Amino acid sequence: MTWLFLTLHGLLIVGLGLRILLRNDLQPDVRMAWLILLVLLPYVSAVLYYFFGEVALRRSGRTRMGSVQDFAAQVHALNVLQTDAWRVSPAASNVANDMGVRIAPQWQPAFSYAASINGFSALPGHSAELMADNGETLQRMLADIDAAQQDVHLLYYLWRDDQTGTQVAQALMRAAARGVVCRAMVDGLASRALVASALWQSMRAGGVQLAVALPINRPLQVLFNSRLDLRNHRKLAVIDGRVAYCGSQNCVDAWYAPKAAYGPWVDITLRMQGSVVVQMQMVFASDWQQYAAGEHLLYVPPGLPLLQACEPAPGFVALAIAEGPSERARACPQLFATLMACACEELVLSTPYFVPDATVLDALCATAWRGVLVTVIVPARNDSAIVAAASRSHYHRLLQAGVVIYEFQPGLLHAKTLCVDGVVSLIGSTNLDLRSFGLNFENNVLLQDENITQAIRARQAEYIAQSLRVTAAQVQAWPWWRRIWNHLLAMLSPVL
Repeated sequence: MTWLFLTLHGLLIVGLGLRILLRNDLQPDVRMAWLILLVLLPYVSAVLYYFFGEVALRRSGRTRMGSVQDFAAQVHALNVLQTDAWRVSPAASNVANDMGVRIAPQWQPAFSYAASINGFSALPGHSAELMADNGETLQRMLADIDAAQQDVHLLYYLWRDDQTGTQVAQALMRAAARGVVCRAMVDGLASRALVASALWQSMRAGGVQLAVALPINRPLQVLFNSRLDLRNHRKLAVIDGRVAYCGSQNCVDAWYAPKAAYGPWVDITLRMQGSVVVQMQMVFASDWQQYAAGEHLLYVPPGLPLLQACEPAPGFVALAIAEGPSERARACPQLFATLMACACEELVLSTPYFVPDATVLDALCATAWRGVLVTVIVPARNDSAIVAAASRSHYHRLLQAGVVIYEFQPGLLHAKTLCVDGVVSLIGSTNLDLRSFGLNFENNVLLQDENITQAIRARQAEYIAQSLRVTAAQVQAWPWWRRIWNHLLAMLSPVL
């Protein structure tokens, strides 16, 4: 029996070790973390690896979720949407030529890279308003839903039956009652309380079409066929194909009841118009096809202008970016690194969860070392102690490079923003952490406009005014056990 046990033990370690070493999609630090865990805790690591080691949307024959770009290609092949709002797999040379007309040379690498993720085009003709706060976002969205004439599409990671969630649900039911097609989708884990609530049933009875992304109603099946921690983290609303909301705000109250001790949650949202709305509609339609019995949305907003790639149009340039496990691997950190490489004067970012991979961390430090003023704003009190510790493990290196770090004091800063040189902005649902980089489905908007970027930059200045600056002396004064704890969690972050 002893020899049998030792043989099985050896086969487990060798087999799993070879699997980890043979994978082409693992970063060296992630590979090393798994190998260390395998040596220290072989049986625990084997279980963890099976359930959480691979970003798999299917096992044992489960249908794989298609990418947004594949979905757009299907629609394009059907010749349904006659617009330049997206192109399928645009050639880099064509993208660069088209962008040269409307995007400054400094930003062309970033927009070219962003366009390659989903095949969406960066087009002019956009307008946007930065919402003052969560309350204004809610009121403007309710007004847009009440004015809708054709359809309303909402997709939220977190939607609760609190005051905010109920008001939005009631607006959808009012719209459905007057003949507007209303579709609402939520993440199966984060919004499980809503799916089990009476409000969800009322929405269904009221004519609202509903879908659950990545459902967990059969958790054992999900565990063995996929992963529980693959989540749809997107936050978007599209009304009549003409107005879209994009940002960090979920469909919940600012004082999020289950975590009220960390509140209020401070969010940021853009209300946008232009061809990027069609792109966000495509992101919603792609997800909807996966989870709503295969219903294929081929909706084209009536009267949508046929924008030509090089034709001048009033309004700024923007494009939507959908990221996730079904898209190209590591697209998100590479996009951040490309944007940072374009910075010449200033780069300011805010994120609630700061656990960057080596690509983004190196890019941040390199940007600061070459003289760009780099500022990072994070919450002082994080709802995840593990994330907070892992984040602070990077402070010493960032400060040494000259990065300015602020910790936001009054609540949980949930806004995900990036402003570069006061001209280019990235805003949406993506955090600077490993979950957003590899496990979550996210949506963002990249835009070039001084007015909107300055508005977002002014909001970032408000965050800074309510923050305390982290100094090198403070970090050096941390006790030894705290530094060990922070570094340990940061080391294990690739497998957490």
